[in-house]
Amino acid sequence: MQVYEQKLSELMKKYAIKCQHLHFDQSCHSVKEAAAAAKARETDFVKNICMITDTGKLIVAILKGEDKVNSQLVGEAMNFPPLRFATPSEILEKTRYPVGGTPSFGYSATFLIDPRVMEKKIVYSGGGSAQSLVKISPQELVRANKGDIVRVRK
Repeated sequence: MQVYEQKLSELMKKYAIKCQHLHFDQSCHSVKEAAAAAKARETDFVKNICMITDTGKLIVAILKGEDKVNSQLVGEAMNFPPLRFATPSEILEKTRYPVGGTPSFGYSATFLIDPRVMEKKIVYSGGGSAQSLVKISPQELVRANKGDIVRVRK
């Protein structure tokens, strides 16, 4: 198990997060790749869009894989001016996880979860590396990241 996956696995145990941590021999970087690896529907996946405020605060918008983020809605929800998308190096620095494996919890950020995510029974999210996923209920996801449910999609 890779170091990022190990760190996430330990965090899930420490905080008793009810989910499954899945590892694959193939890439799960894109929703299409992840769905093939997990033998799941593409509509069951969420993505974590990392944005940065002008003061350097990390905001993570969690939305279904097929949806696109509306950064203006995110900014309005947080009473922030327009946000910018984080670079891969900023994502690694602020989350301690690489792009393509960034989980939906487990690091310091403000999490905003689109209501469409809450319609699902189970969702898949990044599992710490590009070869792993977390399978979790949306309700447990909210418990794990203490996120707010607010529309963030276009």
